[in-house]
Amino acid sequence: MINILGILQIVISVLLVAGILLQQRGSAMGSAFGQEGGAFYGTRRGMQKKIFWATVTLGVLFILLAILNLLF
Repeated sequence: MINILGILQIVISVLLVAGILLQQRGSAMGSAFGQEGGAFYGTRRGMQKKIFWATVTLGVLFILLAILNLLF
């Protein structure tokens, strides 16, 4: 059981990092470090919204797996 939880946590963490990187806005190198470049972005729509909620879900799953790893 412990090995399964550890492997699941690694897989979720890789997917979480990928989800976060897919949400990056802007094309300049500075956007990777938090600089917006003066652009305005509205609400999330379509695929952006799905990626956002998938990232939130993966974050919650990661936290739950971390707690389960502490308990078992």
